[in-house]
Amino acid sequence: MINSDVISQAGEIQKSFQEALPFRHVAIDGFLQPEACESLLRDFPIFDPSKAINEMGEVGGKSVYEEVADISPFYRQFYQYINSKEFLDAVSALTGIPDLIADASLFGGGTHENLDGQALDVHVDFNIDERRMLHRRLNLLVYLNKEWEEAWGGLIELHSDPRHPEVDEVKSLLPLFNRCVIFETSEYSWHGFETIHLPEGRKQLSRKSFAIYLYTKDRPIEDAVAPHTTFYLCRPFPKDILAGKTLSEDDVRNLRNLFTQRDGLLEMYQKLLVEKEDRLRRFMRIKQEMHGSGNMVNYDAILSSRSWQAIMFALGVKNRVLSAIRKLLR
Repeated sequence: MINSDVISQAGEIQKSFQEALPFRHVAIDGFLQPEACESLLRDFPIFDPSKAINEMGEVGGKSVYEEVADISPFYRQFYQYINSKEFLDAVSALTGIPDLIADASLFGGGTHENLDGQALDVHVDFNIDERRMLHRRLNLLVYLNKEWEEAWGGLIELHSDPRHPEVDEVKSLLPLFNRCVIFETSEYSWHGFETIHLPEGRKQLSRKSFAIYLYTKDRPIEDAVAPHTTFYLCRPFPKDILAGKTLSEDDVRNLRNLFTQRDGLLEMYQKLLVEKEDRLRRFMRIKQEMHGSGNMVNYDAILSSRSWQAIMFALGVKNRVLSAIRKLLR
């Protein structure tokens, strides 16, 4: 389903990908065959609040639909294609990264819909699929927006050094219809988008895309680090807040939002740390019990067992329930 013109230019596209800054990436217009992209937009699912639960366990403005094969016959066909050797070989030719592996579960991928007022804080993605112990190597995003302007926000931004805004170099790309943005997943592939501000008369629109994440069994040793979750950064301090300035109501509101965001990230990472430590304690206890019984420890069997998955599911439910209770008590 990739446009034949794109395949014929694979060598040039790979060169652009390899040489791009602030990290390896490429934007390809007209990526899919026109009828394929039209079908993705035509059958795009309506916004579902149950699929818009954010990292804090609350309903947000971003809906993610991973079970895309259930959306429509065309989406089922597209799902089969993006898991095929033909597709993986094509992406390898476009990027120069060999032996790519698809994720049949589309974990975190599939259709993404972002409503007016939604943003995506700058972040680097998790680096290891711990279910399969594979290295995450590429993000491939196909945009589905026939109508989008720069003033509306929502442009994907690739950052060189967002921790130091004074030297940060940013490349911004409009999320235009049938534009595909492919970029490497690394410890420095910082990306996100600023808040969407749709004008009056366009509030019914949303930022739509299809996200695919690809993996490999290995990666260059110089890029390999211990498994980690997605790391988000808070937005930088506003440039117009200077010594001697009298703060307006908007200034105060923006500063409060920044502090709320920072507190929320700290709370989220605290929860993740507690959950990881709890998983480790449970794992070690199972290990001790099995050693005590004289049995060999099969770690893969434990991590893939229904009981282990049930524990992880219960922890997720607990966090969502606690979040809902706190919200009601406010």
